[in-house]
Amino acid sequence: MGKVEGGMKCVKYLLFVFNFIFWLMGSLVLAVGLWLRLDPNTVSLLGEDGPDTFFIGVYILIAAGGLVMLVGFFGCCGAVRESQCLLGLFFACLLVIFGAEVAAGVFGFLNKDKIIEEIKQFYDDSAQDTNNNTTVQSYHIILNCCGSPSTPNLCQENESIQKCDVAIQEFFNSKLFIVGYVGIGIAGVMIIGMIFSMVLCCAIRNSREVI
Repeated sequence: MGKVEGGMKCVKYLLFVFNFIFWLMGSLVLAVGLWLRLDPNTVSLLGEDGPDTFFIGVYILIAAGGLVMLVGFFGCCGAVRESQCLLGLFFACLLVIFGAEVAAGVFGFLNKDKIIEEIKQFYDDSAQDTNNNTTVQSYHIILNCCGSPSTPNLCQENESIQKCDVAIQEFFNSKLFIVGYVGIGIAGVMIIGMIFSMVLCCAIRNSREVI
């Protein structure tokens, strides 16, 4: 069985290092997803009856992080063992994840305003429901805001304080930007990984044909 030599051996070790970094980035994606889902402030604001769109995106992020970690493990094994099968599987998984990430990014970008509007509406509905005073107070305390254009009589004694519709937009925009930056970083790393895996896979096949 032929082994890659020279420059391709360098590519092999670069791919191994890349996959270790890729595994760490998968851990980062998983951590961001868990942070968004378990963050006390977010949980307090959305509760159990909050908009589903935000949490659906978070669950997708958690699943993607776990999958990226698994794929990174496959890539490490494929690089060390010089296995065309594992490297081919690694490339295919990266391609699928990359496509899914692009689709999820487009979906998130197109629905970003919808998600924020749903959260604003959730606040307004909670403010008009006397049984949801705890939820409304959570918004007021965490976001340091009070009232909205739809609830002008809610905070007449605090007219100078920031309105909650503005505070909600700023709060969730900051979280969505973090997700976007992480996604762009992961996408760039995946492209590099696909290039490395194909180069090494071709080198392994050529070395075995020579033998």
